[in-house]
Amino acid sequence: MSANGKPRRKFWGWGYEGRGPSEEQQRRIAELLAGRFGLAAVPEAIPAPRVEDLSLRAPRLDPPSSLAALCSTDAEDRAGHTYGKSFRDVVRALARDFANPPDVIARPRDENDVAALLDWCDAARAIAIPYGGGSSVVGGTEPPAGDRPVVTIDLERMGRVVEIDRTSRAARIEAGVYGPALEEQLRPHGLTLRHFPQSFEFSTLGGWIATRSGGHFATLYTHIDDFVESLRVVTPRGTVASRRLPGSGAGPSPDRMFIGSEGALGVVTEAWMRLQDRPRWRASASVSFADMLAGAEAVRAISQSGLAPTNCRLLDPGEAMTSGAGAGDAAILVIGFESADHRPDAWMVRALELCRDHGGTVADGAGATRDDESGGREGAVGAWRKAFLDGPYLRDTLAAIGMVSETFETAITWDRFPELHAGVTAATQDAVNRVCGAGQVNCRFTHVYPDGPAPYYSVIAPGKRGSQLQQWAEIKAAASEALIRLGGTITHHHAVGRDHRPWYDRQRPDPFARALAAAKRELDPNQILNPGVLLD
Repeated sequence: MSANGKPRRKFWGWGYEGRGPSEEQQRRIAELLAGRFGLAAVPEAIPAPRVEDLSLRAPRLDPPSSLAALCSTDAEDRAGHTYGKSFRDVVRALARDFANPPDVIARPRDENDVAALLDWCDAARAIAIPYGGGSSVVGGTEPPAGDRPVVTIDLERMGRVVEIDRTSRAARIEAGVYGPALEEQLRPHGLTLRHFPQSFEFSTLGGWIATRSGGHFATLYTHIDDFVESLRVVTPRGTVASRRLPGSGAGPSPDRMFIGSEGALGVVTEAWMRLQDRPRWRASASVSFADMLAGAEAVRAISQSGLAPTNCRLLDPGEAMTSGAGAGDAAILVIGFESADHRPDAWMVRALELCRDHGGTVADGAGATRDDESGGREGAVGAWRKAFLDGPYLRDTLAAIGMVSETFETAITWDRFPELHAGVTAATQDAVNRVCGAGQVNCRFTHVYPDGPAPYYSVIAPGKRGSQLQQWAEIKAAASEALIRLGGTITHHHAVGRDHRPWYDRQRPDPFARALAAAKRELDPNQILNPGVLLD
């Protein structure tokens, strides 16, 4: 526990200290994986690092007296802001490798503090890294290598819902608010943002906006973009404040310029966000299909029907087995509807009809509407939900016992999905077999659109202690090359960060890259804001 009585977050991995698989559960996981991959044994888990195990570089700059009260050079604070939460990050943290920590952690209280911190960094030519919850899995908040000192600007003190417009169903919200605290503040008003990424508990509104986060809705409102009404962004050249409007055709959108800018153009300090009434009715069901492609045809029909289900996650047989949603002999579609206004019975009935039309097997009584929180928390649907929420904790355990365990995701149009899926799966599995000797590549859809799905791939394979980073780098490169070659995006919702730069540079049009670089020079002439993400 921390000094204020709240659970203490791990400085080296996902979530809170003391949470995740127990020692007995870790032993069973190791036995399961040894049997699955034909291993004589799985190594003992590496103990979690302690702050006293670390030898951090001394800070390379000191804050001015006017900002000292906002700043920390505490060892655990600096270690906790060194990495994000990817497999690569956890492996380095378990190896006690904190060779390049930020020098200072600054926690502004308001927008004026943010501006003052950027002024200091600009004058000192120090790098400024905007920081939400630190849940990046693409190196988005990691200090770049080099001699320039680094100030990480953690917005956690800016966590209020400032104003609510019930008539327009919107709210003005500070960017540092974490997901649970945001929903707690909206709940008394009967409102919700209804944006629940897997990182929800440990990520912030500003982080969602800066990385174009994908959330709870599998269709319709898939990205945070859909909820942004206006923004305030502090840059080294001044504050950008967009006009609050339901829509506008007045030229390129200033909001769109900063949504997804990953802290390279400015620091998002607050936003007006479109909200929803809290749902009253929920219906969910699971449907089995012979294989992934058969299920994909049903999902395409649903996505083009106008039904707009809240949940429409298709799991291939391996993913279904791993999550406990199936036995591994069929693909499983997890589908759900919710509403604050009406019972979704008719929508669910039609969706299940479409599933049956495409060869799906639906259990008797599936899809019943409920008016309590239990909808979607039982059976295969509930198993998938639990695996989804527990996944990051499990990943830390897998890294500790020497496995290679990571994910990557993309999006593609329906006409090209079969070729992309076959090519990406083959390229990734080939790399896994070559690098690790054995392993498993699974797939699920996280989001679907009328014109295509967002496939999300999971890799688990036996690693070699001391070589896990190199093993994953080779697998990741093979998968990423296949994604780009076959016409997919390098990321649907994980952002670019530093890890995806080689492939993002090839995906984006060159004239757009030059225009983005020109915007960077204008807003950040001394290149202090998160250099290395999106562009150099």
